[in-house]
Amino acid sequence: MSGSSELAGANAAMWRGALKPALAIALLSIVIATSFRGVRGMWGALLASFIVVIFFSTSLLVARLTKSADPISTMALAMFSYFTKLLIIAGFLILVTIVTSPATVDRSSFGASAIAVALAWLAGEVRAFFSLRLQLPLPERSVTSPEGD
Repeated sequence: MSGSSELAGANAAMWRGALKPALAIALLSIVIATSFRGVRGMWGALLASFIVVIFFSTSLLVARLTKSADPISTMALAMFSYFTKLLIIAGFLILVTIVTSPATVDRSSFGASAIAVALAWLAGEVRAFFSLRLQLPLPERSVTSPEGD
């Protein structure tokens, strides 16, 4: 594989590796929240799962878009996207709080599901990253002769 296509394949593998456990935990949290809190628990867990998957998928999308950029541009875009995601998530959470009532969306189910799905995503992404065994190119070493001999 060439370097660019190898990184694109790695990004896809990391996304799949993170998405599978996140969706499994999301489904489990929806079932548990529904059984304990009814329909409002289901909505809380479903909404939290959706938000977490979108939040973390965006990070991998930014990484994919900046695969050929220089490190400074990549870091700047990563910081910008992270700050933007935090603002959007904060706005979305405020909107959910204003638009929905606790009788419609259970806040405890939302919080517990968000934490569980986020942990599952991160664990899956780390596991997928370590299973990739990427061969990253190292910079050339310059050989200099010792001075003063």
